[in-house]
Amino acid sequence: MSPAARRHDRAVWRDPRLIIGIVLVAGSVLLGARLLAHADDSVAVWALRHDLAQGSRIGPDDVVPRHIRFYDAADADRYVSAAALVPAGSVVTRDLGAGELLPRAALGSAAVHHVAEVPFSVATDAVPASVRPGSVVDVWVAPGASAASATDPGPQRAIRVFDDVTVVAVPATASALGPSATRQVVVAVPPGKEGGLPEALSRAAAGTVVLVKQDGR
Repeated sequence: MSPAARRHDRAVWRDPRLIIGIVLVAGSVLLGARLLAHADDSVAVWALRHDLAQGSRIGPDDVVPRHIRFYDAADADRYVSAAALVPAGSVVTRDLGAGELLPRAALGSAAVHHVAEVPFSVATDAVPASVRPGSVVDVWVAPGASAASATDPGPQRAIRVFDDVTVVAVPATASALGPSATRQVVVAVPPGKEGGLPEALSRAAAGTVVLVKQDGR
């Protein structure tokens, strides 16, 4: 009786399933490497947490890092790198919006870009609800109840003490005891208008401050 014929097993390395598996693994490795390489191309730059008006000071609490992939190094250089803190004493030289990347060209020194930040105590119902940092307002002062005298019993007129000034801060009014009847509004008075500051503060202390917001600003 003749012995049974034996079939030689095909070499393992010739198995198409093994070859396909190797190709898939290699492709995954290459794809992952490319993704990592692209991720490494991103640059961390500062972006604004909230709106900032021209002349406002800017510090660590006003910015948040954003990782951006720029196609050109020159484009990345246009923005302030998040590798270091924003320089102390910096101000913004134009209005900036929340989420906007911080341009180098919009960053200046408080010593050069001088504005006076003036706080006004304003009744809650004398501030438009839409007023926020960056809003442009006129500051009016209406005479207080004690302004009328026996010699001048007629109606007193409100006086506009500042026009087209920018709001830089509107602190929250709520407290543990409930909302306040007044709120503080800080406006930026540029050098050209500082001459009227003594009279404005005197009138504000004796009268009632009312803010009028410019349309759409």
